[in-house]
Amino acid sequence: MKTNKTLLTVTSTVTLFPILWGLMIWSQLPNQISIHFNAAGQANNFQSKALAVFGLPVFLLLVHLFVIFVIGRDPKNRTMNDKMVRVIYWLTPIVSLSISYLIYSKALGSTINPSVFVLALLGLIFLIMGNYMPKLKVNHTVGIRLPWTLQNEDNWHKTHRLAGKLWVLGGLILLLEAGLQFALSYVLVLVILAIVFIPVMYSYQLSRKNR
Repeated sequence: MKTNKTLLTVTSTVTLFPILWGLMIWSQLPNQISIHFNAAGQANNFQSKALAVFGLPVFLLLVHLFVIFVIGRDPKNRTMNDKMVRVIYWLTPIVSLSISYLIYSKALGSTINPSVFVLALLGLIFLIMGNYMPKLKVNHTVGIRLPWTLQNEDNWHKTHRLAGKLWVLGGLILLLEAGLQFALSYVLVLVILAIVFIPVMYSYQLSRKNR
């Protein structure tokens, strides 16, 4: 798949935008900033201001470039749905902006619940990914890549249609939980287990039936 250089430049710039944002509020930020929170929403990992402002966006930029590079190396991605390609390009920038907003807000004294915020972010990501998952064509980098899905196009499509519905449902559950201001860790675990293992078992059963 040919890399969209214009889109890559824009999304990379957005990924690094929190650095500019951090510099604008530099004097207001404490010297030690929490970059991680436990399930109860309490800060449990503090790092220097410089690392929080510069280190996290740069790390996410490297992740972004690596993902785009890997996707571009798979020849089967040439036929990937254009909307799905854009979702992949924008996923890391959205995470960068969202996580930086959370970190800066908490550093400045916001009462926002980190657990609820992360639930809402994950719910939104699951909802978007689930919407486009049924449109994915067979490839080796994005989707439910199992031996029996990669070898059988019908298995791939049926598995991703089911997975898409489950991911949308899982996203709605997380958004509902976040909207109710709940952050029950076991709900997130159950949702992730369901959207991962149910499609895997379904695709495996399809492969056995075909054999």
